[in-house]
Amino acid sequence: LEYAETLLKRRRYLRDINSRNATLRGYTERNAINAPIQGTAADIIKKAMINIHDWLIEEKLGTKMILQVHDELVFDAVREEVDYVTPKIRELMTQALLLPHGVPLEVEVGTGDNWLKAH
Repeated sequence: LEYAETLLKRRRYLRDINSRNATLRGYTERNAINAPIQGTAADIIKKAMINIHDWLIEEKLGTKMILQVHDELVFDAVREEVDYVTPKIRELMTQALLLPHGVPLEVEVGTGDNWLKAH
């Protein structure tokens, strides 16, 4: 097998998996191990972002998704909307992809006047 797949079947091809160069092969083997995990995490956050964006538009809310940093999403929320959007954003993130064997997808939410305070 010369590729690794995410849970959503996105492939990362591993052309050097059978290389005679041990360094190159080792690098590719590490990619083969990490790609399904990190790739699936990327798939999940992308799916969540699409679902949240669509919901914010559908609800005609002033809250905006402004930034993705690794596995975090940052929003500029209208103060009066915070209590309304927070549980829905959490729900949309946890339901972006149902993991095998009922493994729960945990989501932490923080709020504050800036990113530092939200942590």
